[in-house]
Amino acid sequence: MSSIVKVFFEMMKFFIIFVLCTILFYYVIKALHQEYEKLDRYEYPQGNAVKVFQQEEPDVWERLSIFFRLGE
Repeated sequence: MSSIVKVFFEMMKFFIIFVLCTILFYYVIKALHQEYEKLDRYEYPQGNAVKVFQQEEPDVWERLSIFFRLGE
């Protein structure tokens, strides 16, 4: 009978540790999400960053030439 009780307590100990680790993991992921949610993805570059510009759309013949040369 005592072996059944020991097994039960071991299972309960494992279950409690599992639940606590799961809760800890949940709150860490939630905190990371809130931290990264505050970042502005569209802020202007700073330092030696290069400005990106809109490329002109090539005409049909140029696009066809690229298609036949590269096989895209």
